[in-house]
Amino acid sequence: MNPYNKNDASLITIEGHLEHITYFNQDTQYTIARLKTSNPAAKVIVVGYLAGVSPGETLKVKGTWQSHPKYGQQFKIYSYEVTLPAAAEGIRAYLASGIIKGIGSSLAARLVAAFGAQTLKIIESTPERLIDVEGIGEAKSAMIQSTWKEHHTLRRLMKFLQQMGVRSSYCAKIYKEYGPDALDLIRDDPYVLAEDFAGPGFNIADTIARKLGVEQEDPHRVRACIRHIIMQNADEGHTFAESENLFSRCENLFQISRPAIQKAIDEMSAAKVIVVEPLGNGEPTSAIYMKDLHLAEVGLASRLKALLSLPAESAAIDADRISRQIHEKLAINLSAEQLQVLEEIFSHRIVIITGGPGTGKTTLLRSISTIFENQGKRVLLTAPTGRAARRMAEVTQRKAGTIHRLLGYNFTEGGFLRNRDNPLDADAIIIDETSMVDTFLMYHLLVAVPVSAALVLVGDISQLPSVGPGNVLSDIIDSGRIPVFYLNKIFRQDTESTIIVNAHKVRQGETPVCTSLEDKDFDGFSDFYFIDQSNPDQVAARIVRLCREELPSKFNLDPIHDIQVLTPMHRGSVGTINLNQMLQKALNPEPVLMEAQGNSFKIGDKVMHLINNYQKEVYNGDIGIICSIDRQKKELSVDYYGRTVPYAAEELDQLTTAYAISVHKSQGSEYPAVILPLVTQHYILLQRNLLYTAMTRGQKLVVLIGTQKALQIALKNDKPHRRLSSLAVRLGSAS
Repeated sequence: MNPYNKNDASLITIEGHLEHITYFNQDTQYTIARLKTSNPAAKVIVVGYLAGVSPGETLKVKGTWQSHPKYGQQFKIYSYEVTLPAAAEGIRAYLASGIIKGIGSSLAARLVAAFGAQTLKIIESTPERLIDVEGIGEAKSAMIQSTWKEHHTLRRLMKFLQQMGVRSSYCAKIYKEYGPDALDLIRDDPYVLAEDFAGPGFNIADTIARKLGVEQEDPHRVRACIRHIIMQNADEGHTFAESENLFSRCENLFQISRPAIQKAIDEMSAAKVIVVEPLGNGEPTSAIYMKDLHLAEVGLASRLKALLSLPAESAAIDADRISRQIHEKLAINLSAEQLQVLEEIFSHRIVIITGGPGTGKTTLLRSISTIFENQGKRVLLTAPTGRAARRMAEVTQRKAGTIHRLLGYNFTEGGFLRNRDNPLDADAIIIDETSMVDTFLMYHLLVAVPVSAALVLVGDISQLPSVGPGNVLSDIIDSGRIPVFYLNKIFRQDTESTIIVNAHKVRQGETPVCTSLEDKDFDGFSDFYFIDQSNPDQVAARIVRLCREELPSKFNLDPIHDIQVLTPMHRGSVGTINLNQMLQKALNPEPVLMEAQGNSFKIGDKVMHLINNYQKEVYNGDIGIICSIDRQKKELSVDYYGRTVPYAAEELDQLTTAYAISVHKSQGSEYPAVILPLVTQHYILLQRNLLYTAMTRGQKLVVLIGTQKALQIALKNDKPHRRLSSLAVRLGSAS
């Protein structure tokens, strides 16, 4: 079985001399090279993953012919072998080519004179004999050994992975993680891959283990399967796995018996790798946590209780005084509802403010900050993403930063610089977009909050929950331990914003009021439109026209900066992958200058950063524009809101094109115009909170395109997958 699931019988084998490497990606080992064949005599362009090869070597490659629209006929490699010379003269020529650092033509001749046809075997198996050759001392021998090992280890690793049925593109990542000992380490315990490579690591490990003859109920395999299922649950937003569900999945997916599963759980629990707790709901099933998530959930509940245990300062402020202060400082006239909230919140240590769009959360943020500052308190404003923090700074006209930046990341030792022993320097901390904060991040933040500080959590519980595990804001509200202030009155009237009115309709499960277009042109009078189209391919084509022509001309919008396409899924006709390819082609005429991880990059592209990179101070979900590409250095730079950030070739997997992004990635942001496809192809993800979140990202214009059936499915689906978490129970308990 080869790594691409091709039938070996359908593959062609060619053999030739590797003449020249045209392109080589150090990070992935993807290579474009010229192979000179002798039978028949020809020069062939080969493309694929080649590890540990150099010009001058002889390769036997298996693959298929393909036609590239620009470069013509090419041979796509699926697997390969390096054919080392067997005769003395061939070995001399091979070593004299410079393939092995430290060996030139003169030394190659002396080595072959000493060892003959056994020369390569000596270098490989008994390199201590090299010092018998004139001109080779201990240092030279060590260098030859090291170079030979590095050159051939990567090659052997790739061959091994191909034989195991693993995609060649993973080879370089595995080698980068483990170095020259990678092959021995994986042979010894394939399941190290499951721990070190999130996502595909377990499947790669299990594939290798089973092919190496690891028994179905080998303890290493059973423990890896249990860990994999718990981590899958965390990826789905749960802080733990229910034991009965875990047993069932291990039995059905991996054919492991219950006694073997129970034994492994007991061993992992005793070793403190996992934590097993009764659920406390009268059911026999238990909650099974990874140790770090259990620590975060327990620690978060404990910290909140500690903060609540201290009495609030006596800082009651009457409505007249508040109204005067806010009017003097901000020139704002507060509503009765806002005044009532402000009167009450300063008598509590921790408060939650929640409400939909247009209900005055922004005004309250500014007012609370002003009152705290008038009391002489040091106030910190923070949000979970860079975009949300920037927006918070804009609306409050105060400095605001991400939670990660506020806590400070320690590059040397990992973890955060701000913690229990080095708390934040603040008397009051205000967190915006709290619904986006997961269990891990909230735990680390609260550990660093001084016990004397006031804490204000602001968020919209109708939005999608955090990407990471937990449902923190909703759980804290459900515990009943912390005062919650619900904002219900809409201050922006429907004459100003149909978007706001429709958002509140959707919260209640009501059909939004839309200007239906069908085949008509935009009238320019509404800010909320619905285009009825059932064919997903035609939906995608219309989205391109909307971005390129219709919305820019009718509403004076910039196609790249002002319009954001949001979609529930990554795959399919109206998923992010296809839409990004179509929109990039339609909106950016520049040539492709760099490719990485399935993305093609051009100057002027809208791109999104995919992980938190504390060193660059760029975070998951930040969107920027590519401002330069250096093909020779294999580098590009991205402009993030006026700040230029460089990316080396090995960092390009942190970027993706962002003409279309997932609804989850849009949280904490607002855009002048939003386009949202709603098709039944997305059935599994059609949920009310997803529709609500996407709609409320639009500031001036929202366009829904799809079917009324898909819209109604989303409105009726107010029971998204329940997140498993015990935070509310822990907070509600007396201990």
